[in-house]
Amino acid sequence: MKRIVIVFILSLVIAWPLFPIKSFAKTKVFEREYRYQASEADSKLSCRTIALEQVKRLLMEELGIYLESETKVSDFQLTTDQITTLTAGIVRTEILSENWDGKVYRLSAKIEADPNQVIEAISILMQDRNKNRQLERSRANTEQYLKEIEHLKIELVEAKGSDLERKQHEYVSIVKRLSAEDWFERGIAFEESKRYEEAIRAYTKAIEMNPILTGAYNNRGNVWRDIGDFDRSYNDFNKMIELDSNSIFAYIGRGSALSDKGKYLQAV
Repeated sequence: MKRIVIVFILSLVIAWPLFPIKSFAKTKVFEREYRYQASEADSKLSCRTIALEQVKRLLMEELGIYLESETKVSDFQLTTDQITTLTAGIVRTEILSENWDGKVYRLSAKIEADPNQVIEAISILMQDRNKNRQLERSRANTEQYLKEIEHLKIELVEAKGSDLERKQHEYVSIVKRLSAEDWFERGIAFEESKRYEEAIRAYTKAIEMNPILTGAYNNRGNVWRDIGDFDRSYNDFNKMIELDSNSIFAYIGRGSALSDKGKYLQAV
């Protein structure tokens, strides 16, 4: 009898890893839906941009609140806002479905993340002061653009003639800048996970949406350097200096690119 019991216990021990244990699953999934009511100034593209940004904010805030409850994150003494800002440069938003009926844009999205990996990524990202500042600035810009969009929607109702055309042009311009911030944050997330080709595409898209977004040139220049394309890296830092001649990071980047090209005196 004892022998039978021992054999039974051993068989359970051997088979144990084969049983699915949901309670130990690492990945957390957050899903949200957002409905954006179009105004007279909106196109399908602007509706999608605004809806995506709003649903992304909801998801990042939800993840931030969850992570704040984790002791490892609380050890960093970060606020929920700070956690939310940093995770935008780590976690990517995945669109599940979207629908446009000409009046309302419905967008459903999710973020899927391993909390332990996100916490580790936050600890690494916290050490990069430049990326921290970039993400803080991007979040502040996004908040400002969303406010400006709401303000312009009200003004456009009463606007007429040349004033209407000017405000419509301004509305389109702000929506593009909002989209640029989203692409910029995606670029950081891809760069941090060493998906360099996707990071370059994201930064390039951010520059297309906002040609004076210096952070995108800076980060793309660094990625070009990481993959060994020193000429393109040099060009991006040159462009950055054209836009901001007082940027320390632009001169450091250009010096590094020149050094990589073997032009040491120019680098100095």
